[in-house]
Amino acid sequence: MIQLIDPKNTYIDDIVKIGENCVIHPNVMIKGNTVIGDNTIIFMGSYIEDSIIGKNNTIYTSYIINSKIGDENIIGPYAHIRAGNDIANQNKIGSFVELKNNTIKDNVKIPHLSYVGDTSIDSHVNIGAGVKIANYDGKEKYKTTIQENVFVGCNSVLVAPVTLYHGSYVAAGSVITNDVPVNSLAIARERQINKNK
Repeated sequence: MIQLIDPKNTYIDDIVKIGENCVIHPNVMIKGNTVIGDNTIIFMGSYIEDSIIGKNNTIYTSYIINSKIGDENIIGPYAHIRAGNDIANQNKIGSFVELKNNTIKDNVKIPHLSYVGDTSIDSHVNIGAGVKIANYDGKEKYKTTIQENVFVGCNSVLVAPVTLYHGSYVAAGSVITNDVPVNSLAIARERQINKNK
């Protein structure tokens, strides 16, 4: 059984496939070759097109286009998942996060205010607020690789192509232009100087 909270204000193409026990709130639009797995909740204002979404997901007011999402993910609110994303299971893609052409494995947190593009992210990675992947130099787009158990501090920029190896940390506010070795801390910022007035 599918629960439509307000059928008159819900827009679903006739080729869309929706699993059992899903709840769809008002002002949701689901288009194209979309498949939605069992026990998924989609909150108002979401737009989903040509995407495969697994079971037990919660989607808060977000755009998902031509992407694949696994099971038990929390998406949004106000996430923009553009074409080419393959997101596995038990991930958090939070507020005002934009994703494009990424492979994201299990238990990854990208909670808020980040852009991630052309990146491969292994399991158990935390991406802090305001992190940006600089994947385009004006002519070409480049890949970033983030291995397991990596922590990227807030307001950092990863300038592709770059690899963050297993267990590494990036200090908040860093601009990373070189690979970060296994279990290392990368700090790429000016030292704070306080001067008297």
